[in-house]
Amino acid sequence: MCKILVVDLDGTLLKSDMLYESFWSAFGRNWRSPFHSAAALLGGRASLKRYLAEEAEIDVTSLPYDPKVVEYVEKWRADGGKTALVTASDEGIAQSIGAHLGIFDEVYGSDGSLNLKGENKAEFLDERFGPGGYAYMGDSHADLAVWRRANLAVSVNAGPGLAKQAEAVAPKVEHLHTHEVTAKSYLKALRPHQWMKNLLVFLPMLAAHQLTGQVFWLSLLAFISFSLIASSVYVLNDLLDLAADRAHPRKRARPFASGSIPISSGTWMAAGLLISGSVIAAMVGLEFFLVMVAYYALTTGYSLYLKRQLVIDICVLAGLYTTRIVAGGAATGLELSVWLLAFSMFLFLSLAAVKRQAELVDYAARGKLSATGRGYHVDDLPIISMIAVSAGYVAVLVMALYVSSPVVVQLYSYPQALWGVCAVLLFWITRTVMITHRGNMHDDPVIYAAKDPVSLLCFAIILLFVVAGSML
Repeated sequence: MCKILVVDLDGTLLKSDMLYESFWSAFGRNWRSPFHSAAALLGGRASLKRYLAEEAEIDVTSLPYDPKVVEYVEKWRADGGKTALVTASDEGIAQSIGAHLGIFDEVYGSDGSLNLKGENKAEFLDERFGPGGYAYMGDSHADLAVWRRANLAVSVNAGPGLAKQAEAVAPKVEHLHTHEVTAKSYLKALRPHQWMKNLLVFLPMLAAHQLTGQVFWLSLLAFISFSLIASSVYVLNDLLDLAADRAHPRKRARPFASGSIPISSGTWMAAGLLISGSVIAAMVGLEFFLVMVAYYALTTGYSLYLKRQLVIDICVLAGLYTTRIVAGGAATGLELSVWLLAFSMFLFLSLAAVKRQAELVDYAARGKLSATGRGYHVDDLPIISMIAVSAGYVAVLVMALYVSSPVVVQLYSYPQALWGVCAVLLFWITRTVMITHRGNMHDDPVIYAAKDPVSLLCFAIILLFVVAGSML
């Protein structure tokens, strides 16, 4: 056995890539960092990595390390061998990772001028350990230059093509398969369960009782466009929230945070989904397209800055829900009722506050004083709960005033039935806040409601009251 096992970092020891990790971390902290990154790249990739390493805030304790690779390295040391972490990532990050894991005798990385990758890495290893004096564990085509000079090549999750190339250039090869990237992981990253929120684009059609084929078709296209663009935002938000998600007991399982799909894929996914959704939006009409531009700008601003601002964040969340209704009106050309907009704004403000309430209750249960990546402290919980209750009750009040208004008789033959809607909403809002207070709420109240039998029963009863008001 060779005395020295040299291990690559990105895609090998780590189910991620530190270049992308540091880019998105820096971008999340400062929206100007992409422009500064472009300037740093003029000095070469090593210069870019040094800039990003200095600007990013990387928690090496929560990175998605590959447990099977770690186990392999530990066994190598237990058998009497030495180990070295040698990576093209910046040396500062590499040293932090090495110190955290404690399984490497030596650690080297790019120094700001030399990019330790490919031939550069091969020459460095030959000089440090001697030609053929080391085993090398890697995962990419760039590692072929090193495997050619190593005594033993250990591939990690290599595809059939790369595996054959490694076998052709190295005297001895081992293949280590630790995990597979599946289509299910990519689908999960799109958060299709969140698309139910986009059903709000059908609300203007239903509220106006305009159930024609053309109106339905335009609403359907709006739903598809909104879902694609919203998924683009979810991917972007996950990339910007990597550190916060990894610190969360449930969100750490998200595809990018857990390393089940490469972060590099997220960059192209976000762009592809945005372009696809925008093309469909343009087909629907200019007014709808402009609403989607405003939605994307607002959500991007939320991901980069607004989500960390006290109170503003829940107001923006409420506005994003209401934007779906506005988008439905823009797509179909239906005029939106002031009653509908007022009701939705207060109801969604209540749900946004419940979302924050659930987070704070969770943090309190785990003994934390503040919410990671948010502008709230656990001590704010009573106020957030008050906002959730009061905004929900105001939404019911708006509904009650609408039922009492002259305009309701134009759409409903028996509007008195809508008083039942008010009663059910009062119960549902109060119960939702109570469940959240007890720590039993999902991270998103809308997703919780879609799975909660009592909530589904409430919505069914509401639908019956609305149908009764229309048909009697």
